[in-house]
Amino acid sequence: MIKTYIESNKERFLEELFSLIRIPSVSAKQEHKEDMALCAERWSEILIASGVDKACVMPTKGNPVVYAEKKRLPEAPTVLVYGHYDVMPPEPLELWTSQPFEPIVRNGRIWARGADDDKGQTMAQVKGFETAHRLGLLHCNVKFIIEGEEEIGSPSLEAFCLEHRELLKADVILVSDTSMVSPDTPSLTTGLRGLAYWEIELTGPNRDLHSGHFGGAVANPLLALCQLLAPIVDANGRITIPGFYDDVEDLSPAERKMIARIPFSDAAYQSAIGVEALSGEAGYSTLERNSCRPSFDICGIWGGYTGEGAKTILPSKAYAKVSCRLVPHQQHKKIEELFAQYLARIAPASVKLKVTALHGGQGYVCPMDLPAYKAAEKAMHIAFGVPPLAVRRGGSIPIIATFEEIWGIKTILMGFGLEQNAIHSPNESFPLDFFYKGIETVAGFYKEYK
Repeated sequence: MIKTYIESNKERFLEELFSLIRIPSVSAKQEHKEDMALCAERWSEILIASGVDKACVMPTKGNPVVYAEKKRLPEAPTVLVYGHYDVMPPEPLELWTSQPFEPIVRNGRIWARGADDDKGQTMAQVKGFETAHRLGLLHCNVKFIIEGEEEIGSPSLEAFCLEHRELLKADVILVSDTSMVSPDTPSLTTGLRGLAYWEIELTGPNRDLHSGHFGGAVANPLLALCQLLAPIVDANGRITIPGFYDDVEDLSPAERKMIARIPFSDAAYQSAIGVEALSGEAGYSTLERNSCRPSFDICGIWGGYTGEGAKTILPSKAYAKVSCRLVPHQQHKKIEELFAQYLARIAPASVKLKVTALHGGQGYVCPMDLPAYKAAEKAMHIAFGVPPLAVRRGGSIPIIATFEEIWGIKTILMGFGLEQNAIHSPNESFPLDFFYKGIETVAGFYKEYK
């Protein structure tokens, strides 16, 4: 019944998705402000056509939020579906094999910016809802919130949720903005890492200096910055900031056993990203390191002269952007303070230090015994033909922890993406069969969740 409905409507589903993708809703660029509003309006139209009782575009301090609802019975549970309509900038454009905002189907895949993240996955949620509703399989109330700032850290969403706490109140949240282990191994994400992100500025002399006249006598901010950052990760891959591991829980034997069941090859992982060897915290596997353990990274570092040819200067300033991925129970505010205090203690007097916390968020863990999780697990098993694995992911969706803080409810992370979909990169894509299986899974979830 579900498969038949999807098959008879699949071309319409695809064209509705394409109508969204063609709107370049890039939240990072002010020039796309009108596109954000257009995309929100288009989502509202699609939701109405899909069977919700009402849909509206609501203002925030930033880009608008799309809200919709379908009410069944007051005593029935309520599912809040979260997604986002903004996308990453498509640059560098020269690396795309087709136009990023003109979707095409090639080799069984949709190629376009937003094909997966998150227009394709959110459309799977909406069309899964439509399928369940049209077939009389919907046993719960459903609310939708689709925001336009996820790719820039959701700066307006928490305030919006607090302002509309009662309107958005639900029993569980459903999100499709994550990925599965592989095409042959469906999975449900049961945990996400948190995030802390800073910008560092070191200032030495009051201007760039001649390196011949001043080199060796005046501190070089770029060199000092490298000396500050290099020891933060030791030879065993441990982060040396005092107090950093205070709230980190060790993995239980049961969880390590579950992670070991995930099909994974270090050699294939290395080959896919073009490295000769892997590194990380001693005593943990690659999958444990990149999903369940904290990490520290220098995301960017710059200063001085970087133009063509040579220019012998001692730069006045040096900058870096750095981040930590955090695990559940690590408070990102606490880590922000520990990091700033640590750098302040070890910075030499020969430079001035400025540390700015840019953004952060908490990690998240979902219990596997929730009725909604069981419904998602069964629905995915039916759609994909094999039971899904429970996996933790190394990425962060800070708003998920915020949802739990506001309403005290859990989120089911039922994503249909794949690593090869290249989200955030040129030539983003989404397999057609995963788009349709995603719709089938969501419809099956509503059939099972009561």
